[in-house]
Amino acid sequence: MRIFSATIATETNTFSPLPTSLRAFQEQVFFRPGEHPDDAPRMCTAPLFVARKRAKRDGFTLIEGSCFAASPAGTVNRRDYEFMRDEVLEQIRAAMPLDAVVLGLHGAMVAHGYDDVEGDILERTREIVGDKCVIGVELDPHCHLTLRRLRNANLIVLYKEFPHTDVVDRAEELLTLVLRTVRGEIKPVMSVYDCRQIGSYPTQFPLMRAFVDKLYALEGKDGILSVSVAHCFPYADVPELSGRILVIADGDKAKADALATKLGEEFVSMRGKTMPEFFTVEEGVRVAMEAPEGPIVIAEPSDNAGGGAPSDNTTILRELIARGAQSAAVGPIWDPVAVALCFDAGEGARFPLRFGGKIGPASGIPIDAIVEVTKLATNCWQDFGPSRVPLGDCAAVKVNGVEAVLITKRTQAFGLDLFRNVGIEPTQRKILVCKSTNHFAAAFGPIAKRVIYVDSDAPLSRDYRKIPFTKVQRPIWPLDEHTEPGLIF
Repeated sequence: MRIFSATIATETNTFSPLPTSLRAFQEQVFFRPGEHPDDAPRMCTAPLFVARKRAKRDGFTLIEGSCFAASPAGTVNRRDYEFMRDEVLEQIRAAMPLDAVVLGLHGAMVAHGYDDVEGDILERTREIVGDKCVIGVELDPHCHLTLRRLRNANLIVLYKEFPHTDVVDRAEELLTLVLRTVRGEIKPVMSVYDCRQIGSYPTQFPLMRAFVDKLYALEGKDGILSVSVAHCFPYADVPELSGRILVIADGDKAKADALATKLGEEFVSMRGKTMPEFFTVEEGVRVAMEAPEGPIVIAEPSDNAGGGAPSDNTTILRELIARGAQSAAVGPIWDPVAVALCFDAGEGARFPLRFGGKIGPASGIPIDAIVEVTKLATNCWQDFGPSRVPLGDCAAVKVNGVEAVLITKRTQAFGLDLFRNVGIEPTQRKILVCKSTNHFAAAFGPIAKRVIYVDSDAPLSRDYRKIPFTKVQRPIWPLDEHTEPGLIF
């Protein structure tokens, strides 16, 4: 048995002022065949990582393709996307004949001229491998589960958890289903219910936790092979943006349709009930400062690099400084220029530094202050579940009682090592500001006395009605009050 695996992935915010070029992929994940590290999967590479470990045990030959992945940002340069796509497609041609192709994609990648990148990849892959080859795909739940993808793949499995701590588990599930399909043990059929809604669904909160646990309980019973929820990625102006339920059954389309409909109707009933309460910047900082003990974690989804934001907004940091906050740390702030200046100044230096507020109006006003450089570190990483995420060179600077972690490789707050790399022990700080929507919760939730979500003036508005969509199929909630959910596949 011959199986090919590769990755092309990023999450595209079509409203972001940060274009995505090949350089963005080279800074994050850019591995040619055989170059992927053995220690942990990187962004969206779990299918290859798992297949490499299972090839000998499960009796198949793995042909490794390239792995390309970039931090979320704006629309991808067309020439660069086509370069990466064509490289992987040529690798597939060279690997023929194949029994299966297993791809690690994201699901919300957009390039100039390609609203549905993953659909384009899958359609072209199908043309090469033919109808008998099994195509399996792992996607992020913040994806666009388009009809084009469904028509060209045999199996699609999405992460269930948000924070995405189950990427390896879902890759294991996908590979097992692919192997069973190739061996003729199962005949997967997919059904999709379109819920016609835009929302956010953190799985650590009770309502979504119970829903996801129900999905786990359904799998492997009565012919149901897999159940996934596509949350959608709200900051992409593409036609098929919507929350959708995917059910895969063993040969019984009617059964898959019925379950997808039942779960879809339940998901629709959860509209507006799955997001946490949001505070203003002033309220959030006040509540954190008045808390009797910490750590109090202030989450700033509006400046989440994981959603395509620059991660250089200064509004919460400025409020903490103005209020005289003590024992507070903010991170990450993406500012390669400021990091370079800190390295030039050296550890222990006190000097005037302008940092943050660089990319545009939604980045806020830069901080101008006499800072103390408390720690410098090169080639830093942070852990996120089973994965590792690069931070690049980092600097910690202190303004009175407030510390800021400055980074050179733009990403969101995932792990405690974001702060520990530069000598800040998060368990010993009263206030921690994490620029992240929800992935921070896996590491910071267990140490937090309380988590406060703040909707700042950074670019990722939590009110989806304020996003200037032009391509999204209407009607859709909350842009429209009345919608028409239903089976679409």
